[in-house]
Amino acid sequence: MPRRVRMYLPGYTYHVVQRGNNRQACFFDAADYVLYLDLMRDAMHRYGVSIHAYCLMTNHIHLLLTPETTDSISDFSRSVGSRYAQSINKKYLRTGSLWEGRHKSSAVDSIGYLLKCYRYIELNPVVADMVEQPQEYPWSSYKANAWGDKNSLVIPHDCYLELSRDAESRRNNYRELFQTSLNSEDLEAFRKASYFSMPVGSEQFVRQMESGDS
Repeated sequence: MPRRVRMYLPGYTYHVVQRGNNRQACFFDAADYVLYLDLMRDAMHRYGVSIHAYCLMTNHIHLLLTPETTDSISDFSRSVGSRYAQSINKKYLRTGSLWEGRHKSSAVDSIGYLLKCYRYIELNPVVADMVEQPQEYPWSSYKANAWGDKNSLVIPHDCYLELSRDAESRRNNYRELFQTSLNSEDLEAFRKASYFSMPVGSEQFVRQMESGDS
């Protein structure tokens, strides 16, 4: 049976998750993380993808992306994933698939959900008990979004910019969001949407995305 064609609506934002094969590690040392970030930096410009937030975990990856075309995310993910896997297999003399099939993706409602998705992504290392504070984890976008650290990968989403007209106040307001954990309902909504590649948002938004009506 042929694979279902992935359709992405330009201008809408998607939470993309890629996992290691059999939930095994896909990053083994600091240089591997750096390589993946470099590959994303190249592919985002080549394929027209805006990266708003990301977190590279040991055995999976979270990205918050807005595509310019219907093929942007698919081409971006294919390029980064295949180039990275080839490099890792060569470096560690390994064979077989590095990834657990294709990436998962879910459209995220900009009203009421998008900033929650930022938190869901950047709090992953805290939830996993890898660090106590999100700024302690070096392989996420948190320090760029919360503290203004220079990061050419991160392009602010309009919802992020609406936190304040002033950059310093905006970052302060963003950090304030992280003082409260996501509730169990929101966590389950993002996990379910990611697992089943379904939209997350209001009932109206979900109906709109499932119908493909932009």
